[in-house]
Amino acid sequence: MRLAFLGTPAFAVPTLERTVAAGHEVACAVTQPDRPKGRGQKPAASPVKEAALRLGLPVYQPERIRRPEALERLAGLRVDAMVVVGYGQILPPAVIDLAPLGILNVHASLLPKYRGAAPIQWAIVNGETRTGVTIMRIDAGLDTGDMLLKAETQIAPEETAVEVGARLAEMGADLLVEALARLASGKIVPEKQDSAQATYAPILKKEDGRIDWHMPAGAIHNRVRGLQPWPGAHTRFRGQGLHIWKARVAAGEAPLEPGGLRYARGLFAGCGEGTVLELLEVQLEGRKRVAAGDFARGQRLADNDRLGEQER
Repeated sequence: MRLAFLGTPAFAVPTLERTVAAGHEVACAVTQPDRPKGRGQKPAASPVKEAALRLGLPVYQPERIRRPEALERLAGLRVDAMVVVGYGQILPPAVIDLAPLGILNVHASLLPKYRGAAPIQWAIVNGETRTGVTIMRIDAGLDTGDMLLKAETQIAPEETAVEVGARLAEMGADLLVEALARLASGKIVPEKQDSAQATYAPILKKEDGRIDWHMPAGAIHNRVRGLQPWPGAHTRFRGQGLHIWKARVAAGEAPLEPGGLRYARGLFAGCGEGTVLELLEVQLEGRKRVAAGDFARGQRLADNDRLGEQER
């Protein structure tokens, strides 16, 4: 099958690689323009661009996919279908109508749950224990198109968004190749989504990572592991930013006031409803990521030290 592949992040790379390995002709890999990255802010290629060049594929990087010159370029490819994985721009109807067999999207949730830009992160933040991948056909709505295939997996209690994302990327790649095969043979039956069951996973903002220490420890723990690598779960300590990289619920620990700290056999923080969170890895603003015990000893914690005191 002749395809155009639209994608940008590392999550999309396994799907691109698997599609090529399955024998499909990828006429072009369309990805976001190179963006400034790192301390030097030098333009850097997206993971999909790097993979496409390694695979010997043509690469196209329009600033806006809806501009006339981009539409003309895509139309000239004369593809049977398009594959979209985390491209990063909303596709206008003029693009959707270009492919006779439609545009297939690898979405990292069990639709109609968690429509939107950050399904993996919000599923973990909300305490979900299962998630998955849906292959859907893109329409004019926000992840509202017909579902073609699904695969489900468990979210382990300590798994982060990075770890779940890596697994879903591989699952999605295999599922997309299967969907293309069934589409080519006419052996796939689209299923309408039940919009009454829909939930949403909006794009992440910096403030989503701010910890409210009045929340129960379990909810804060989910935020710590769900919002990696960005924006991360963060708070304040002595007027400076403090990033919480790793933590766990401390069952049986004597309660503390929300945000209160105690260092004894570990570093513990008080949370809502009398619960306690053990901090395992933290990073003070401008410093390196360290074990929480090393942080506590280096800071010489005082009885009145608190987390988040300037955020309320």
